[in-house]
Amino acid sequence: MKARRHSKILELINEHQIDTQEELLRRLRADGFDVTQATVSRDIKELRLVKTLSSDGKYRYATSKEPARDAPSKFYSLFSDSAVGVDYAGNIVVIKCLTGMGQGVCAALDSIHWENVVGTIAGDDTILALCRTEEQAAKMAAELKKFIIGR
Repeated sequence: MKARRHSKILELINEHQIDTQEELLRRLRADGFDVTQATVSRDIKELRLVKTLSSDGKYRYATSKEPARDAPSKFYSLFSDSAVGVDYAGNIVVIKCLTGMGQGVCAALDSIHWENVVGTIAGDDTILALCRTEEQAAKMAAELKKFIIGR
């Protein structure tokens, strides 16, 4: 079932300009897939989908065409284009992104396997990264702040 769903997701994003998880969820359900938002979110991560800027100036889901070895440069490029703020509280780093970019930036962050990050969770415009210590969270936040362009 998962393989069929993944195949359908790839088909949908190639045929339609899908820019939100909600739209992808709605289209999957219309095609007979009984899925939840959490399932769609996991599928996006597993398929390594990213949001790209289309010719009409809107963001949409697409497959990453870059090889895995370029994951760090992809992350920093996507991060600098999408992040609007970084802060931390305790051992949690909070990353604020442009609306709709949280999932894509989070998936890219996961792909680089940031040292001392235990796990991440993303919403539409916010990412929480759980670090092992407060010191590591402070260091990560400081590093990420360097890549926020003009904000």
